[in-house]
Amino acid sequence: MAVHYWTALFLLLSCLFSISNASAGDADPDYRTCVSECEISGCVGQLCFPQCNSSSDGGPWYIQEPLYLQWKKWGCQGDCRYQCMVNRERERETLGQAPVKYHGKWPFKRVLGIQEPASVAFSVLNLAMHFHGWLSFFITLYYKLPLKQDKSAYYEYVGLWHIYGLLSMNSWFWSAVFHSRDVDLTERLDYSSAVAVLGFSLILAILRTFDIRVEATRVMVSAPILAFVTTHILYINFYKLDYGWNMIVCVAMGVTQLFLWARWAAVSSHPSNWKLWVVVIAGGLAMLLEIYDFPPYEGYFDAHSIWHAATIPLTILWWSFIRDDAEFRTSSLLKKTKTKAK
Repeated sequence: MAVHYWTALFLLLSCLFSISNASAGDADPDYRTCVSECEISGCVGQLCFPQCNSSSDGGPWYIQEPLYLQWKKWGCQGDCRYQCMVNRERERETLGQAPVKYHGKWPFKRVLGIQEPASVAFSVLNLAMHFHGWLSFFITLYYKLPLKQDKSAYYEYVGLWHIYGLLSMNSWFWSAVFHSRDVDLTERLDYSSAVAVLGFSLILAILRTFDIRVEATRVMVSAPILAFVTTHILYINFYKLDYGWNMIVCVAMGVTQLFLWARWAAVSSHPSNWKLWVVVIAGGLAMLLEIYDFPPYEGYFDAHSIWHAATIPLTILWWSFIRDDAEFRTSSLLKKTKTKAK
């Protein structure tokens, strides 16, 4: 089950690669001048933004634009920054200079108002793969495998995996929203959901790799981690969004569970261990995409978005392993039950 590591890896990287407030692009005097003038005049060259010269009150609801049109607008500052960035990058390209980051992000091309369309698309696909995996896990448990007399599953970790699936889907949802529009609220929701699933994944890793089935012991193991994760989420949301501390927390939880799954894969005799190793190794290789950062190809595909794409097949393999584990444990428990009956 180290395979779950890949989801932990995603959340770990989400925490690791936080957005910086200052980059080479937004330190460029020409860019800064362009933004300042645009916020006053509402125009960049011949292109003007009506929202720069209007009040925050959009008027009665019946004269406002539909929400799907409002979504495409970023407000005066956002549109000024974007258009000034586009113009400045054209100038840099003409001079043969490489792209630079602006406000911590590469110069992406927007699509329907979406800031990073490729990352959004791949986040949605990851969410879909988690939903498919979680649903197939449910069907396997309750429609393909034998059930107890009270119609409950033999597999002891069923509830934990259901919670894991819901938290993972929630995390990918907010990842898609965050990459659609990076504002303070979406950033905090993305980080919080990432920390939540990473923390729960650590609990799940401990319980499964050490085969903890006694309820009281599970509570003793889970309670301190849940308390810490909850406190951390409250801290970054209501006290200070400290990127450095958040990185330390995510690295600690991610590395710990990676070690646990790898150790378990090495010593267990699980028939689907190879899937676990594939996810661990492939996930590690995919991490190189985050280390080797590069500008978006054609304005859409940067290293981070390609990493999002790489996690899609790993998700499929991971949930396949979870189903295999449910089948393996159910089969083992039934054999023990028959042996005792004899």
